[in-house]
Amino acid sequence: MSAEVESPAPAGDAAPARDGDQRAREGEVPRLRDSEEGARHRPPLPRAYLWWLVGILTSLVGNSVLYFALGWAAGAHGGGVAGLALSAITLPRVLLLLVGGAVGDRVSARRVLITGDAAMLAFTLVLAALAFRLGTPPWLLVATGVAIGVVDAFYLPASGSMPRRLVDEEELPRALSLRQVGGQVVAMGGGPLGGALVGLAGLAGAALVDAGTFALTLVVLLAVRPRHRGPARAPGPSAHILKEAVDGIRVAFAHPVLRPALCLTGFAAGFLLPVLSLLLPLLARERGWGASGAGLVIGAQGVGMVVITLAVVRRGPLGRPGLVSAGALVLAGAGVLALALAPGAPVAVVAGLVIGAGNGLFSAHIGPLVLASAPESHLSRVQAVLVLVQSLALLLMNNVFGTGVDLAGAGAVLVTGAVLLIGAGLAGLASAPLRNDRTGLPAR
Repeated sequence: MSAEVESPAPAGDAAPARDGDQRAREGEVPRLRDSEEGARHRPPLPRAYLWWLVGILTSLVGNSVLYFALGWAAGAHGGGVAGLALSAITLPRVLLLLVGGAVGDRVSARRVLITGDAAMLAFTLVLAALAFRLGTPPWLLVATGVAIGVVDAFYLPASGSMPRRLVDEEELPRALSLRQVGGQVVAMGGGPLGGALVGLAGLAGAALVDAGTFALTLVVLLAVRPRHRGPARAPGPSAHILKEAVDGIRVAFAHPVLRPALCLTGFAAGFLLPVLSLLLPLLARERGWGASGAGLVIGAQGVGMVVITLAVVRRGPLGRPGLVSAGALVLAGAGVLALALAPGAPVAVVAGLVIGAGNGLFSAHIGPLVLASAPESHLSRVQAVLVLVQSLALLLMNNVFGTGVDLAGAGAVLVTGAVLLIGAGLAGLASAPLRNDRTGLPAR
């Protein structure tokens, strides 16, 4: 996809065609050279953002370890307890997300993050002591899930809004892409680290490690102060907090750019995320590719995603964010279709690379677009709506796809999902406000 679109010359500068063409030819190389120089010499991201990112990624490492330990301990009690422990995280998170976003906008995202880290630091220390003394009874695992879900409901919207408060709008694509690369690295290493720690020290040891990461993140948050604080707001009565939470939905879906962006995000969460986590293992079993073949596809997807996000970290957005995001869904849908029709594991690996590139393009451009388009008074609430849209879509489609595989097979379900992804991308391209938004690009 092209990176930037030249603006037409002003009408008052009209000249004979040959002279105009000559000027365009003469001006084209310097403009391109300036663009390349700008990509090479972009200023570094603010130090406050980089420190915040270190804290957040450190906390993600601890969370990955604890989630693995929680799932492992719950699995020892059977599938029913394992499902209950995971549902104990998801349910309060979904129910309280909008309230969490309203609280973040009312009392400041930084205060919410500090409070959440302090609460989880205290809870994980208590959990470590209880697990060391009592083991892993089901009630303790479910209670842990509830605590994580409640804190996440307030923490995620506030955390999602912090890049907008720490960096300038034109640097959001680079900032969020760097965060995404860090998240990918944590995701790849968190599972093995969790397995090693659980083998050595069980749930108690994992909880202690998580407590250490929360302590470090808390120190970072106390030191980091936002550059952009947003408009001052009157506190208002606490009884209106639910009204403020619902107002986040109204603002998000009334905005000409946010509305199609959130719809695209919902389609990506519902029809793209389950492909590798749910459908690929089932497809690999159907076609005899084995676990190694499925693992290669997942690895190829990760490579494609990381390459794209690193490119955005280096040079900024690769074009108009709405246009690239919609086109990325078309590309990812084509990759899913190729995966569904792949005759063997080698072709499936190439399809995984295409899916990763599409996923990387989408994630690196839709996140900055949503964050930059949100009104300053509703930053946390719009992030809450974003997380809620993703969570509900993923929760719904995991169950729909699972039932569909039982009825028609993984290949047919993948073809259906690919067609819907491509259709969603084409619908996004038809939205003029989304298609023409230039967030993160130089002013014309």
